Amino acid sequence: MRNGIIFIHSSDERYGADRMLLEMIAALPPEQPFEVWLPSDLDHVRAPLCELLIELGAPVRHVNLPIMRRAYRTPRGLAGLAWRELRLLRRLLAARPELVYCTTSAAFLAAPVARLARVPKVVGHVQEIWSPSDRKVLSSFARACQLLLAISAPVVAALPESLRARTQIIDNGTPEPAQVSSLAGRAGPLRYVVASRWNSWKGYPTLLAAWDRLAEPGQLVVLGGRPPVGEWVDVPLLVSQLAHPESVTVVGEVSDPARHIADADVMLIPSDDPEPFGLVAIEAFARARPVIGSDAGGLAGIITDGQDGWLFPPRDVDALAGLLDRLDRSSVTAAGRAARETYEQRFTTEKFQQRWRGALQLNSVDEIAVPH
Repeated sequence: MRNGIIFIHSSDERYGADRMLLEMIAALPPEQPFEVWLPSDLDHVRAPLCELLIELGAPVRHVNLPIMRRAYRTPRGLAGLAWRELRLLRRLLAARPELVYCTTSAAFLAAPVARLARVPKVVGHVQEIWSPSDRKVLSSFARACQLLLAISAPVVAALPESLRARTQIIDNGTPEPAQVSSLAGRAGPLRYVVASRWNSWKGYPTLLAAWDRLAEPGQLVVLGGRPPVGEWVDVPLLVSQLAHPESVTVVGEVSDPARHIADADVMLIPSDDPEPFGLVAIEAFARARPVIGSDAGGLAGIITDGQDGWLFPPRDVDALAGLLDRLDRSSVTAAGRAARETYEQRFTTEKFQQRWRGALQLNSVDEIAVPH
């Protein structure tokens, strides 16, 4: 791995940060050696990320990595993380990479280990809004990174001031769809889709309570599933308790939400807590679909209210119900056209990759640099 990059990633799933890892790998110069190290502490999901990485020809290793998970914040869990850090040190000393890239905050435990192994460059990608407890735990590890990249201004704002000077904002991007269909000419009730893990903060109770207040709710498709760890919401149970459960179809987890987004008229992102970014929003924009999202975090920087989508106050059932009740096909069609324009101007894969390569000064295999 001399002159190579090791990506240390915290998940083997296919959600936002996982899909962005694919875009980073696609942005690498063709001659750039690299490996992706994925964690082995969680069971495989039905459609793991590693399958897509292997399809891309990416060298993948499943390693017993030190990944910070809330379940490990116990004396026994911390002892296990310390043992994994020692094992990682040995691996890095043997691999001798030029750069270690910690792709999420949970992977930042690898940063000081990489510095101890005398890895020349260590980069961290902050894809989460840190809570006060996160700042206490993660800040010391993040200081081992010479460069931090963040996915939105709210993510940077949540960092300690001492880390902001070494942080650059790189908006996520998403690939051009194979086909983009217009909303013009569609008829009938509006069709909505929501796609995320069923975490407790993702706003499913808010959404379904608002949905239940509509006299003619249209059709709603729910994608996603229970997260592997953490608190979650039993979405099928909530749907069964609606006045019109037939208006909601729970599809569950899918390997690619593209078809369901294209079939819908509007994407819903009803998160109760601020989203760090909202990758599924720009995936909807790429397909000329407007987005209804909570007015907080990264979504507020993506959606222009009343133009390419609509914003509502987080957790506000009345506001969301009123918004859904007011929408008509004419306004949705116009917002869909604007959403596609926003995608083309800000969120293409090419724009992301150009920004990402520029931040790393990653122009050729002989020029892996990290600005100081």
